[in-house]
Amino acid sequence: MPEANPPLLGDWFIYLSVIVLFAGIVAITALEFGSTITDPVVRVPALIASILLIPISADAAVRVWRSAWTWLPIDRGRGLFRFVWAAVLVGILLSSLAVAVVLLLQ
Repeated sequence: MPEANPPLLGDWFIYLSVIVLFAGIVAITALEFGSTITDPVVRVPALIASILLIPISADAAVRVWRSAWTWLPIDRGRGLFRFVWAAVLVGILLSSLAVAVVLLLQ
C-alpha cells in the first residue's frame, strides 16, 4: 500500500543514493591508490557525498520512524527495532553534517 503522505524526496531518494555510492567509490579508490585526504580527487567526491547524505538520511529517518509507529501495534519487536534503526539514521545524518562542515572548512 503506498504512503498517503510520502516524505519529501520521494523517488529521488534512489537517484541521490546512487550519486553518493559513486562519489564514495571515487574517493575510496583514490585513497587506495595513494592520494591523501586533502587531494581534490578525494575531497570533492567526499564533500558531494556527505552533502547529499544529509537529506537522504533525513528522508530515511522519517520513513523508518513512521513505519515504527505502524508496526508497534502489530509486532512490538519489529516496531522497537525500527526505532533503533531511526536513531542510527539520525546518527548518520549528524555524522554527514559534521564531515561536510570539516571538508568545507579545510
